[in-house]
Amino acid sequence: MTKTISFGVVHFTVAIGVVSALTGSLVIGGLVALIEPLVNTAAYHYHEKAWAWFRARPRGTQRAACALES
Repeated sequence: MTKTISFGVVHFTVAIGVVSALTGSLVIGGLVALIEPLVNTAAYHYHEKAWAWFRARPRGTQRAACALES
């Protein structure tokens, strides 16, 4: 758990630093660092649902989809 917390602090610090450097605003950097993980969590949820749907399709459908992507 310590490593997870440590990574969270590093991620938050980097996010504030990058956005603050780009915008010149520490407030905007802090807001982005707080909002981004919430949006990312929702995106991850829907990403997982899409993958579950993709894997649940019949095998032939997956091959056809992969051929279209190539």
